Amino acid sequence: MRFISAGRRHALFEFGDLRVVCLRDGYLDMPPTRLRDETGSPLDPVPDTVPLAEGNLRLSVNAFCISDGTQSVLVDTGASNALEPTMGSLYDAMSEAGIERDDITDVAITHRHGDHVHGLIAPDGSEAFPRLERVWIGAGDKSVFTDRLEPVRDRVVPIEAEVAINGWLTAVPTAGHTPGHTVFDVQSSTGHLLVWGDTVHVPSLQFDQPNVAWEFDGDQTQARAARATLLEQLVKPGYFVAGAHLDSPGIARVTRAGDSYALTYLAPSIS
Repeated sequence: MRFISAGRRHALFEFGDLRVVCLRDGYLDMPPTRLRDETGSPLDPVPDTVPLAEGNLRLSVNAFCISDGTQSVLVDTGASNALEPTMGSLYDAMSEAGIERDDITDVAITHRHGDHVHGLIAPDGSEAFPRLERVWIGAGDKSVFTDRLEPVRDRVVPIEAEVAINGWLTAVPTAGHTPGHTVFDVQSSTGHLLVWGDTVHVPSLQFDQPNVAWEFDGDQTQARAARATLLEQLVKPGYFVAGAHLDSPGIARVTRAGDSYALTYLAPSIS
């Protein structure tokens, strides 16, 4: 994985025979009480090493576009205008990176929450990706396609089990945060990139303390188990991670650090 360049809202990486672009949709501030210990209670105390912005956790919101030069797949879509005004920059990020919305025929959604899926619909109510053919999402989360998202419901492809989306992208179910939470394994000529949604919310804490959960994990025990499995996979040679809530641009390498893990970003931060 090689960092090539960055702008205000995007960063470009070369990954063997593939191109990976991090697209920054913005950020979301959440109270530290969202963090949960192994009993399900708010984590107390929150370590001093966890940075706060005016008393809140600041979560980057990232999406990722992967291309082989012929086909481009967008993983997650940001929030559009459905949530906080600090989000909704995905379309500007795509433009900055030189990615045409018309080029996107496949969108892969990590899970059903608004900061990952609502960008399928632009602020004016139109479909954000005019040539969209398929929306891949875990079967347990497909019920989200009502109301605002109804226009794309006819193109939803439910993921029931591990399945190849194309020759270099595989959907891997990782239920826990939501019933349909899914990780997308990008395989290039040089290795694997695991693109995840809400496996980790607070990177400054949850690699060092992976048993810390999140209030909105639908099944905290299952979410912990999924995170443990993925972290063990990521320490293998040739593996990298791209995270929706890792600090933008959100692409990193994971290594062991005693009984825990350490994260090393592959590019300078963008904010």
